[in-house]
Formats: sequence, structure tokens, C-alpha cells
Amino acid sequence: MRVKLIIAFLILCFSGFLRAQDRQSDTTRYRTIIPTEKQNLMKNVDIIANTQMGFRNDFQDGEYLESKFKFEQFRLEIKGYVHEKVYFRFRHRYTSTFEPQTVDKIIKGVDFAYLRFDISDKLQFTFGKTYADWGGMEFDLNPIDIYEYSDIIEMADNFLFGAELHYTPVENQTFGFQIINSRTGSFEELYDSIPTIEASKIPLGVVVSWRGSLFDGKISTLWSYSVFNEADGIFKNYFAIGNQLNLKKFTLMYDFKISVEDLDRTGIISNEVPDDIYNYALKNTVYYSHWLRLDYRFKPKWQISLVGIYDKALWMGDVDPQKNTNDWRTAYTFIPTLEFFPYEDLNLKFFFGGVYRNFDYSDYSASRFGLSDYSTGRIIFGIISPLNIM
Repeated sequence: MRVKLIIAFLILCFSGFLRAQDRQSDTTRYRTIIPTEKQNLMKNVDIIANTQMGFRNDFQDGEYLESKFKFEQFRLEIKGYVHEKVYFRFRHRYTSTFEPQTVDKIIKGVDFAYLRFDISDKLQFTFGKTYADWGGMEFDLNPIDIYEYSDIIEMADNFLFGAELHYTPVENQTFGFQIINSRTGSFEELYDSIPTIEASKIPLGVVVSWRGSLFDGKISTLWSYSVFNEADGIFKNYFAIGNQLNLKKFTLMYDFKISVEDLDRTGIISNEVPDDIYNYALKNTVYYSHWLRLDYRFKPKWQISLVGIYDKALWMGDVDPQKNTNDWRTAYTFIPTLEFFPYEDLNLKFFFGGVYRNFDYSDYSASRFGLSDYSTGRIIFGIISPLNIM
């Protein structure tokens, strides 16, 4: 009798154990975080951590200043199709300000937050915050592959809310038309409420562009013209001509960019004129830039990159009676880098190089406003990768 009781007790315990195991392994009654019926959508979605980080050593006028590790760029990106005709893209730059902007109400650090509708094989419509289709190869590159921008791109509002159409009548020839906000902040924030100038009631910009591919892809083009209404009767006209030569081991890119501004939108000259001389943005400025980049992949895993930039700033206004020239300053930039790609199946590179900039002021800007020529430099090394997380 005692033996039968012991056996019955053991059977009871073992059956309870089995039921407990069954409960732990049975997950069919619980919903997954991403519902099963929506998991197929993830096949069309990419999550990318666009990263440039490294160690930099800074100099000015040949004098060593400091060394530090720094996240130069970190832009988290999510993009993909939510429908066979609807594409979305979101990219947030975490190395930028998190303040919501006055005009578009989204934080400055958001580069992209848009939907694209594929109307047909030849026509696409985009709505949301996107890039201003400035033209030029420099701005078209992934920002993490840029060690220093030219003055015009560095100082511009490059990501703006608006709508655009892209039309591809034949393969490899695309024409773009955009209507976008002219800025992210208000007129008063940007220009400090200049007397005699009223903010525009339609502060918009129009951009037309051409992206082309010629001679079996050996030559690529990215040209554009933009006009922006900055204030009532005040405009900015911007032209960019970008060309790229693609050979087996060489890639040569050249941009010419010019910004003609009724009001100093780029702001370099206005920022350098002392407040006791003129306390507002200046009128009639011109900025232009020559940008040249050569990439030479001399080994499958090794590349040399050379960038040269010539930036010119001109003040065409006549506010100052002592002004005797339009020339304000000239900036020269030279960026040599050596890049190493260790993995064939991962877009990641180590870089080592330098960024040298020299600023030469005209005799007028130096003598009238006390500005002195100077140079800056940095020696850099680190890692760049658009890490495709998913």
C-alpha cells in the first residue's frame, strides 16, 4: 500500500512538472511585439547608423591647441517601403540641436521625414522634410564621407520642408522640381528684425535640377538653379553645377557653386562686421565656391582621397562710405586622406588625414574692421560607416 502511494505521488508531481513545462514553452497565446501579419513589411525596411567618429588634433596658425575623441557625425536612418507605391525616409542627426524650429515645428537635427509616392515608373512625388536639391556632387554625398564642407553648404539650411516632383523621361536622366520653405527659423530669428525690410508672407523657395548620366555612366551631372524669397522683395539666387568622371580606379568630382544674395543669407560677412558698425545682416553679398575631389582606389582595400576648396566672399553693398572694394575674404581648404576598407562585405573604412584651411582677408576688410589672416588645421583618424543594422 505504501509503495502504491509513493508511486501515485510521483506520478502527480511529474504530471504537474510536465504541465508547467508546457505552459512555459507555449507562446502561441501571446502576441509578438511586431504582429506576425506585419513582419513581412520589415523585409523592405532598412535601419542605418550613419557614423563618423574619430580622434582629432586641432591647430591654429601652426600652434597646437588640443586633442580629443569626437563623434563628428551620427545620423540614425530608417527607410523603406510601407506599400509597393509608398516609400518613407527618416533620418535624425544626433550631433545637432534638438530644438523645434519656428517655421516647420520639427527639430533642427531631423534631416529627413518624408513620404515618396511612386506615381509611375517615370514620376515620383515627395512630401515632407527633405534635402534642398541644391545640385553639386559635394552635397549629394553621404555627410559622413565629408570631412569639411565648403562655406556655402556649411552655412545653409540644407534640409527643408516642402514638396517635389522627380521626372525621369528616359533612363538615367532625371529632372526635379521643388517648392520648399526658405528656412527653418523665422525671419526675425535669422535677421534680427532689420529696419525697412518686412518679412515675406510667402517665404518659399523653388529649385529645379537635372541629374544625368552620360557615356555609359562615365560622366554624371547634378546641376540646379534655386531662387528663395527671403523677405518682401528680397531674394537669394543659387546656381550649382556638379560633374563627376567615373573611371575604373579614379573618381573625379568638380562643383562650381554661386549664391547671389539680396540679404546676407549665408551670413559670413555679416557675422564678421562689428555690431557698432552695422548691427544687422548686410545687403548684396555674393559667395562662390570651386570644389574638387579625387578618389584613387589604388588597391582593392586602399584609397587616397584629395579634396581642394576655394571659397570667395564678396560684399557688393555700399552702406560703408569707406568701402573701396567688393572683395571680403578668400578661403583655401586642402584635405588629404588615406582610407582603408578592411571588409569586402561591409561598407566600413578607417581613415587618416588632415584638414587645412587658410583665410585671407582683403586690405579693406583687414584695415577697416581689424580682421587678420589666419589658418586652422586638424589631424584626424577614425572610422566611417553607414552601418546597416537591419
